[in-house]
Amino acid sequence: MAKTDVILTNFVMGLGAESDKVTVTAGYARNYLIPNGLAVPATRGNKRYLAVLQQRRGEREAQELATMQALKGSLDKLPPLVIKVKTGEMGKMYGSVTAGAISDELKNQFGVELDRRKIQLDKSIRELGEFQVPLKLHADIGGELKVQVESTTPIAPPVEREGDAKTEASAPKA
Repeated sequence: MAKTDVILTNFVMGLGAESDKVTVTAGYARNYLIPNGLAVPATRGNKRYLAVLQQRRGEREAQELATMQALKGSLDKLPPLVIKVKTGEMGKMYGSVTAGAISDELKNQFGVELDRRKIQLDKSIRELGEFQVPLKLHADIGGELKVQVESTTPIAPPVEREGDAKTEASAPKA
């Protein structure tokens, strides 16, 4: 297969970021990347364009890093995020708390918009309590968010059965 070099003008999943020079098959470049404006041919005339793309990418990444550092600082100062969920009589949750639910509640309660993909839950939360949820805000910036999962329905205390009370009363005292 014939290969060709192209300069990416936008991020392409699995291929590279803006201003990266990559080698792809000629058909992929000719039929998809170039017509959709995702890349330009790597020619001598496009070297100046490459320099502009690299400068734009550097400025965007610096601004994104600064934004994420500020976001991390504001998230560290927040009180625990309280998420109310429906539970059964014994405190068993219906459903679970996912990264999307955490993102939505963060926006509703504190007005902070955080992409759900930046919330690093290994598996969804399926029980009541307080949790430390890891965040991946940027390649260099991580953090944690305190999440308190509470029930919307009151949890009834365990009821003693009559048979248990009689056995305790009839047991010999030591």
